[in-house]
Amino acid sequence: MGDSLRTSIFSLLLGLTGVAACSVAPSQAVAQDSPAFRAYLDSIRPKARGMGIRDATLDSVFATLTPNPRVIELDQSQPGGGAYSPIPNFEPYRVKHVDSARINRGRIAYRNNRARLARIEAETGVPEEIMVAIYGHETNYGSYTGDFDLIRSLATLSWEGRRRTLFEPELLATLKMLDNGVPRSRLVGSWAGATGYPQFLPSVYLRLARDGDGDGKADIWTSEADALASIANYFVQSGWRAGQPWGVAVNVPSGFNRAAVTARTQPARCPRVFNRHSRWLTIGEWRRLGMSLARDSWPADNVMATLLEPDGPGKTAYLLTGNYRAILDYNCSNFYALSVGLLADAVKQ
Repeated sequence: MGDSLRTSIFSLLLGLTGVAACSVAPSQAVAQDSPAFRAYLDSIRPKARGMGIRDATLDSVFATLTPNPRVIELDQSQPGGGAYSPIPNFEPYRVKHVDSARINRGRIAYRNNRARLARIEAETGVPEEIMVAIYGHETNYGSYTGDFDLIRSLATLSWEGRRRTLFEPELLATLKMLDNGVPRSRLVGSWAGATGYPQFLPSVYLRLARDGDGDGKADIWTSEADALASIANYFVQSGWRAGQPWGVAVNVPSGFNRAAVTARTQPARCPRVFNRHSRWLTIGEWRRLGMSLARDSWPADNVMATLLEPDGPGKTAYLLTGNYRAILDYNCSNFYALSVGLLADAVKQ
């Protein structure tokens, strides 16, 4: 599953807090409510049929399912954190997630896939190194993709009911994948439903998975070509702008008036992430305010960017473009998005 949580939807469903856990221990709930589990499976049949899923598919898989108490325990143990609760420094996370081993493996994956990466970038505008960095962060370049039975996990989480509105659509999407011919043996991944090299949720797979090697299948479990093409398609749909960097590292001048660039609107989503961003100014405006490059080169002066100081004043800061927001769509975490951008830069060097 990787060290961070998956797509924007996946980030949402694992980041929600404030919902009370069941008062019955998960193992007890599973033991006591197995008839209710069977009734729940029967209750979703009309929805599945409405998606065109055949009864034969439902009959074959539902007969094999039992609740998995472990996934309930994992769901209920997710950490909390309000929009304004303390956030640790980024640097320890960066050291762990943009380390020499991950960079070196990324460079190998980059070299081994250059032909297909160049083709995908030409078609989509998504940089080769961004695709590789996502692949590296999600599954350490395919070395671990999770081993939970997706249908069993999602059926358990949907039945348990605490976050049914989030998990049930993913269960139905997984059943649709099975009905479409994806082998049951492929339908494994994280406890919360992310699967394959890119760690897509089933609903994301149905919308965005692509055939990258021309064999007529979108096999994100064993085909690097398909996984990379699918990642690129995700970013296209998230509004990636070709020719713009994700951001640049900068030094903030001493005495800088941060209050003057405070964001003026409240974020509609991921407040814990976006509350840390300044308002948007052009690169030219940031330069006139005294920002200097820590490395790299300046984007064009008309490119819009927002300021983030992940370790506070006096440490490396970042001017982030709209493409950084596309990375946040994949996983709404500043630490994740920054580390993806930094790994991408290191892989390309």
